[in-house]
Amino acid sequence: MSRRIVIMGAAGRDFHVFNCLYRDNQDYCVVAFTATQIPHIEDRRYPAELAGPLYPEGIPIVPEDDLESLLDERNIDEVIFAYSDVSIEYLAERRDRVVARGVAFTTFDVDGSMLRSKKPVIAITAIRTGCGKSQVSRRIIHILHEMGLKAVAIRHPMPYGDLATQAVQRFGSYEDLARHDCTIEEREEYEPHIANGIVVYAGVDYGAILEEAEKEADVIVWDGGNNDTPFYKPDLWICVADPHRAGHELQYFPGTVNFQRANLILIGKVGYADEANIELVVENARHVNPMAEIIFRESPLDVPDPDAIANKRVLVIEDGPTTTHGGMPFGAGILAATENGASEFVDPRPWAIGEIAETFEKYPDIGDLLPAMGYGDQQIKDLEDTVNAVDCDLVLVATPIDLTRLITIDKPSMRIGYSLKPVDGALVEAVKKTVVSGD
Repeated sequence: MSRRIVIMGAAGRDFHVFNCLYRDNQDYCVVAFTATQIPHIEDRRYPAELAGPLYPEGIPIVPEDDLESLLDERNIDEVIFAYSDVSIEYLAERRDRVVARGVAFTTFDVDGSMLRSKKPVIAITAIRTGCGKSQVSRRIIHILHEMGLKAVAIRHPMPYGDLATQAVQRFGSYEDLARHDCTIEEREEYEPHIANGIVVYAGVDYGAILEEAEKEADVIVWDGGNNDTPFYKPDLWICVADPHRAGHELQYFPGTVNFQRANLILIGKVGYADEANIELVVENARHVNPMAEIIFRESPLDVPDPDAIANKRVLVIEDGPTTTHGGMPFGAGILAATENGASEFVDPRPWAIGEIAETFEKYPDIGDLLPAMGYGDQQIKDLEDTVNAVDCDLVLVATPIDLTRLITIDKPSMRIGYSLKPVDGALVEAVKKTVVSGD
């Protein structure tokens, strides 16, 4: 008889694990996916056209809160945990819930879910979400361009809409973002690449995506999400570590895998980090991954008008996932406001509306900043209404995209960001070695 399993996920890694290991495997029957972390991704079905002939009616996607009832009622043999950026304690709690019901619990197969490409693959991963992977991805692509090579970025999945129509997505223009009805979270990842003339692929079926990307790329750059492991077998595996969260490289799943297995560990943001925290990350790297090369990178702030911040009461908008399930208490906006003499961080919670208010209830430790949540039209509208309701002098927008493309801000605002300081001989050499020799 087929082994009956449930895959725990968050609309991305879970589908990829299914596609790689279970879609056409008659030894297993995937009874359901569970969903968490991201709003509005449960109570759907993984469609039959993606699930394959063994699942003519597709596969239900249910809230993770329903896990116990699934185990009690559906004769489940095993639960596969397949999402990212969770603490070891969080993972243990889920394991205990499952094992207490006499059901096996395993995490996803890292190697079994890494597809092989015909082209060189450079993978950029991290120990947590919000470490600065995107800056590194863009710098890698720039290095490849200087070598005369065309790189295509394949981005970690964010399929929050119609899964069948999102199977393979290609983004080469801003119009593509609108055509695919992208959320703020998707735009934050795709738009900076597009602005640099880089094609981005994403979607659901990463085997089919790879086939398309290989047709137009000399090199594949895996632009990872959260702290997930690569979907493709890397020729060069880079892990970005964050000295603002020193120790997390050993405490969060599956970022620990990236930290342990990367060829190159890049410690970013060193210009704003405590020296003791930097040294802790280095010590941990030398202990668990002694063969990795360690490099350090400053991430300078981009502040267009520092004087405009001085003595102002500011509302800071930071990247949503980084400050919610990523647990990061500050980002570029908070640093810029502090460095340039803002008189006050205005707490947005008294003015929070609708789904933004719900976000603060779900993540009560966010602090005096506004996470740029935008997983759907209503959440984007609630974000706009919240921003415009807050009593402040200046809005600092520290999101990777120009948020004013999606919302109207009716008070003075300024975009803040990080850049990666490109003093990176070791990074250039690692890329050249990978592309030229395939090592």
